[in-house]
Amino acid sequence: MQRRRTGTIAAISVLGMTAALAGCGGPGGGSSDVTLRLVAADYGASRANSSQKYWDDLAEDYEAGHPGIKVEVSVYPWTDVDRKVKEMVAAGHAPDVAQIGAYADYAAQGRLYKVEDLLSIPVQADLVPELADAGKTDRTQYGMPFAASTRLLFFNKTLFSEAGITPPTTWSELAADARALKARGVKFPYALPLGPEEAQAETMQWLLSGGNGYTDDVDSYSIDSPQNIHTVTWLKDELVGKGLTGPVAPAKLNRAAAFSAFTRGEVGMLVGHPTLMKQAAAEGVKFGMVPMPGVEGRSKATMGVADWMMAFKKNGHGEQVGDFLDFVYQDKNVLAFSREYDLLPVTSSASDAMVSDPDDADLEPFLAELPSSVLYPVGKTSWAEVSADVKSEIAKAVSQDGDPAEILGSLQTNATMAESGY
Repeated sequence: MQRRRTGTIAAISVLGMTAALAGCGGPGGGSSDVTLRLVAADYGASRANSSQKYWDDLAEDYEAGHPGIKVEVSVYPWTDVDRKVKEMVAAGHAPDVAQIGAYADYAAQGRLYKVEDLLSIPVQADLVPELADAGKTDRTQYGMPFAASTRLLFFNKTLFSEAGITPPTTWSELAADARALKARGVKFPYALPLGPEEAQAETMQWLLSGGNGYTDDVDSYSIDSPQNIHTVTWLKDELVGKGLTGPVAPAKLNRAAAFSAFTRGEVGMLVGHPTLMKQAAAEGVKFGMVPMPGVEGRSKATMGVADWMMAFKKNGHGEQVGDFLDFVYQDKNVLAFSREYDLLPVTSSASDAMVSDPDDADLEPFLAELPSSVLYPVGKTSWAEVSADVKSEIAKAVSQDGDPAEILGSLQTNATMAESGY
């Protein structure tokens, strides 16, 4: 197996850590008596399908072929996992591997291995290019995509049939459909969750459909671009202002609540990801999915989301971590995780396998959107602050007294300052 090396491995050798190194990638392909600590996020909806089980099974499988290597796994809820890793790092006890929501801060602090110094060349090449590129800071990849999803417009087929309407392909059609649904008493013609849970996601999807996003073509923040101001103004005037987003103000509506309302048959349309399919089907809701409408046709880009794997240099286990991660990214493991949690594979080979498997046909529309997807600007260390700012402020822009240009201008000013380190 080809693997690129760094001076780190030489340093490990000086410490006597490589005496038992065998051929790279084979059984026993790392130092003996090494324990790798992995911290991961929980994607399960209950204890029965907790990610702990997935990782425990994978670790057991890996250890069986690698005597002397142990993998200790700690899984935490998404509400806690980023904080847990931050605390571990601050206390000087960084895990060897972390699977969490963001990597850029740790990369900027010089705490992470470069991906090219970990993964074998074939595994690096197999990562979906759009996702791998999002794992770069200053043109160097430190974050490895681990799980991905895209967004589609979900619609309730029963409500659409009763209203005599068809799925929209443009904003004007979406507004017309929403008006027809409202006339029939549908509670949420279009559910617009701009509450604090995930307002940054709903916002980004709409900004993309309007032709821009959070950043421009050279990766500078462009939150108050003319296209974005037009998008938010349209939402305010044509959906929110006309009572087409339901009885709950967008500022008070969270994504989880919007999804639950969809599964109760109370929502005509909303933006959703693959998890919503299973939730809606379990409640007997007949639904369809189409690409997000744009101003004059389907949106040229959809929002993509990826969670990240990263490896810390603190413990000096680069050789063993790289070998373990090559195992993690084998097709059988990537597909098992993706299928268990209705997520998209992050490797091209696993994506191809999913496309060709009839059992995975329900995920094909989401896979089709992945090549044109745009991810959050996660390579920016300022993104966490900017995202929090969007969550707290964006709903004000579509409120009755809101001024989209003013709110977006304020967000842009704050983003520019955060990016500059002020």
